[in-house]
Amino acid sequence: MTSRLQNFIDGAFVDSAATEDIQIVNPADEKVVAVSPVSTAAEITAAVDAAERAFGAWAATTPSKRQAALLRLADAIEANADAIVAAQVRNTGQLTAMVKSEEVLVCADQVRFFAGAARMLEGRAAGEYLEGFTSYVRREPIGIVGQVTPWNYPFMMAIWKIAPALAAGNTVVLKPSDTTPESTLELARITAGILPDGVFNVVLGNAATGSALIGDPRLGLVAITGSVRAGIAVATSAAVDVKRAHLELGGKAPAVVFADADIARAAEGIAQAAFFNAGQDCTAATRAIVAESVHDEFVAALVEQAGKLRPGAPDDPDAFYGSLNNAAHFGRVRDKIAALPAHATVVTGGNRVGDRGYYFEPTVITGVRQDDPIVQEETFGPILTVQSFDTEEQAVALANGVNYGLAASVWTTDHATANRMSIRVDAGAVWINCHIPLVAEMPHGGFKHSGYGKDLSAYGLEDYTRIKHVMSSND
Repeated sequence: MTSRLQNFIDGAFVDSAATEDIQIVNPADEKVVAVSPVSTAAEITAAVDAAERAFGAWAATTPSKRQAALLRLADAIEANADAIVAAQVRNTGQLTAMVKSEEVLVCADQVRFFAGAARMLEGRAAGEYLEGFTSYVRREPIGIVGQVTPWNYPFMMAIWKIAPALAAGNTVVLKPSDTTPESTLELARITAGILPDGVFNVVLGNAATGSALIGDPRLGLVAITGSVRAGIAVATSAAVDVKRAHLELGGKAPAVVFADADIARAAEGIAQAAFFNAGQDCTAATRAIVAESVHDEFVAALVEQAGKLRPGAPDDPDAFYGSLNNAAHFGRVRDKIAALPAHATVVTGGNRVGDRGYYFEPTVITGVRQDDPIVQEETFGPILTVQSFDTEEQAVALANGVNYGLAASVWTTDHATANRMSIRVDAGAVWINCHIPLVAEMPHGGFKHSGYGKDLSAYGLEDYTRIKHVMSSND
């Protein structure tokens, strides 16, 4: 019998009174694995009520005590890793080994980072900036934070949202993606007894559920990782109550390859960054921009690498990535290939793999032009386009000539070239001779339509605080 999922409100799992349900489908085999409710307005209100009741005490908790709770949570994540991984894989079709090593265990480390960062908030030094008065700055929690997370890395995106929010003293109501809620519910389960009741709450549902949550006037900040369309909707809703918004809205990352680059190394690194997690990564390398003199050599090396990086079932030890996440997204990826202009050439891939599960070949496309939709629009699939350039000016124009600005990479053996490009490329992260590694200590977040606000790092923690100036008379 298929299980019916429950909301997590005020420290306990509770049945939903919803009359509308969502079938949760395992994209690896297209079987229904669970049923999720579309939470009612009353249930969303109850979750915010719980967060509101819990806020005062949690905000007043010392950073050292919040640190201790988060360290216990990190230990619990490691102890329950297999259960978290199993829950996620049956919703995402990702590779089991990848989810455990690259997501769940990494998340435990990220929680530990924010546990320590909670005790290191910075502000301007207290001082007498006006004669006879002493001023200092307080960093305070914002209040109740509403968060909406995506389906590509469900557990990690939840951690990126809740860890800094909780470390700063906020309480949280989170709505996970409608297709991948189960690993977030596993996280909720293990918080019981570690976090006080009401500090972390989960409500299940669809886009309308997220809109209803974001619309609650008691929220002080709303955070989303999702599409540009969803981010604009969240920011628009937040503006009605002058809430703060934190938006991570995807990317269309260029990988710029100069003629002096190690071509074999570049092809291997870019192929892996393009096809990792089936390309369902907002920092994925999606546009290779290659010096004309090495274009053909690079494409040949890229095709060779693509041939080594096949998709497969979650337990396939030889697979590089799993399935696309859901039927609708699978259809969109196929449609983008079908709509390619005549001047574009699919040099490898472009097809479904097998007849069950949403598997798609690693795909390389040449001959594209800058204004082609496949270049301008986020595909979120295992698809990499290749363009060529003659001059550095052209490379910069091509790299920056999209609405996104999340991440980019530069491949060259010349330090001066790398340094200039790191300045000129309009992206929140620029990798040099690598593409996609992330660490808890460094910020993640973009420019332009990729949104604003930072995940990870001390900057991410500061985003979940408000700044207060206190001035005292010395008389």
